[in-house]
Amino acid sequence: MSAQQLTYEKVLELIRENSELIRENIRENIRENSREMRERSREMRESSRKMREEHQEFRRSLKEQGAEFDRRMKERDAEFEKMKQETDRRKQERDAEFEKMRQENARISKETNRKIGNLTGSIGRVIEHMVAGNNIIKKFQALGYEIESHSRNKKFGQTSSQDMRGEIDLFLENGDIAILIEVKTALETKDVRKHIHTLEKFRRVSDVKGDKRRFIGAVAGAVVKGDAEEVAHENGMYVIVQSGNAVEIVPVPEGFKAKEW
Repeated sequence: MSAQQLTYEKVLELIRENSELIRENIRENIRENSREMRERSREMRESSRKMREEHQEFRRSLKEQGAEFDRRMKERDAEFEKMKQETDRRKQERDAEFEKMRQENARISKETNRKIGNLTGSIGRVIEHMVAGNNIIKKFQALGYEIESHSRNKKFGQTSSQDMRGEIDLFLENGDIAILIEVKTALETKDVRKHIHTLEKFRRVSDVKGDKRRFIGAVAGAVVKGDAEEVAHENGMYVIVQSGNAVEIVPVPEGFKAKEW
């Protein structure tokens, strides 16, 4: 019995000792876990603090960037508005200048037309100035052409085909020669070339009729434009211009020879 009691007591003692060790281990584990939990909690708080700081920094940076963007946009808008105003100002100045030029051109054109109108009035008036007092006849007589008479608006080829008909504005003649004159208020190169064609037709029609006279060409205008004078001289035609209420035959170039059709 004694041996058994001792053994039992010993067992109980061992159990108590083991229980104490177990409790101590548990307490130690609890303390260790508590330290770890505190450390983790501290780390989490630190991480959370850093995240808040980073978030605040991000928001601050974003706000600054937004403010900088707004500033630059305002500067750009202001610059664009300044450029637009400058462009509008220049456009207004240009439009005003164009309008001024247009009005000046219109005035010059009107004045020129008035002067030409006062000078010439019409082809009829040009011809009247040419024949008044045998004016043009005397001019050609001074060149050696014995002109004796003149006629106006001389039609030809009336019995021929349409492409052979025509009209001569002023027809100067004597027995064996005639001077055929095309008259324009404003003589242009195309008028000179058209008169050459008229002279060729008149020659063909005259040949059919047996008219063997020599025909000389001349063109006249109150105003001579472009190279009409040069083209006429190159084709052996005289050029007549109005001078006040009289007319003048333009001096011919050196080597000029009147062409006979």
